[in-house]
Amino acid sequence: MPEPIVFISHFRSKEGKLDAFRRWFEEGSKGLEAQKPRTLVFLGYLEEGGSRATIVHVFGDAESMDLHVQGADARSREAYDYLEPDGTEIYGWPSPSVMSVFRQEAASAGSLTLEPDYLGGFLRVSPG
Repeated sequence: MPEPIVFISHFRSKEGKLDAFRRWFEEGSKGLEAQKPRTLVFLGYLEEGGSRATIVHVFGDAESMDLHVQGADARSREAYDYLEPDGTEIYGWPSPSVMSVFRQEAASAGSLTLEPDYLGGFLRVSPG
């Protein structure tokens, strides 16, 4: 049975780039929604004051995350115009190729938290 993966990335916003980041994120979110139909959740949050951003991704399985990661290099280069990486969290077990990428990135751009043992649970999209 496929197990979901939650991927959370943290960033520090660059000085004077917050408004441009907001615009970039809004446009990028629309593009990802259209281009990555197997990405179940893609949500961005800003710390009060805007100095730190967090992006939450949820995938139904490792293959869905693999598909989302395709093209991520270009998206990351664009994001780094506005942000600096500040850590990654992965809950669940991505494919070995995706894990390799995140381990390399963590070595140069912040920490990596990995909690691969999925216990179960549920996601309620709307109240019952």
